[in-house]
Amino acid sequence: MNVRTLCLSILYEGEATGYEIRRLSVEGESSYFVEASYGSIYPALAKLEDDGLVSSRIEPQDGKPARKVYSITDAGREEFVAALHEPLAEEVFRSPFLLFARFAHLLPCELVRSRLEDQLNKTIEKKKRLIDLLEERTTSASDAWVISYGRAIMAVAEQHMRTHMHELITLARSEPAKKDAAE
Repeated sequence: MNVRTLCLSILYEGEATGYEIRRLSVEGESSYFVEASYGSIYPALAKLEDDGLVSSRIEPQDGKPARKVYSITDAGREEFVAALHEPLAEEVFRSPFLLFARFAHLLPCELVRSRLEDQLNKTIEKKKRLIDLLEERTTSASDAWVISYGRAIMAVAEQHMRTHMHELITLARSEPAKKDAAE
């Protein structure tokens, strides 16, 4: 899935500004699908508008610059459904935490322990947010399925860390790494 399809998916649910699309793709319910920057969202919206798949209107705001609000057209709805028929790309998973874990043997034990505890807490918080999301709002059956899938992944990650964090801590250095002699 690309940014163009992500924009259509968000607009399929209702009107939005480019800023709102970015917020939903970073911290909202669409943050699990595709990473999208302002630098990719606005060109995608411009192209979608040129292609007649979205329309926009300027909405004045008191004491602020006017905002551009985008809506999906009937052709955009058809295009979005057609895009869902396309073969799926490989899932992408990147984790700075896993890079850290890979090299835990180079790091002091207390740093490894601290980062593991932080990561465990973040995982628990993500799982809680997904549980709260199910409880806070009415969702479609497919939304509930997607949220439950995410919750299950967070539960497995939490269990793995709880069960195996001692292994990484054991691999870590028992004392802080010595500073380079040149320092």
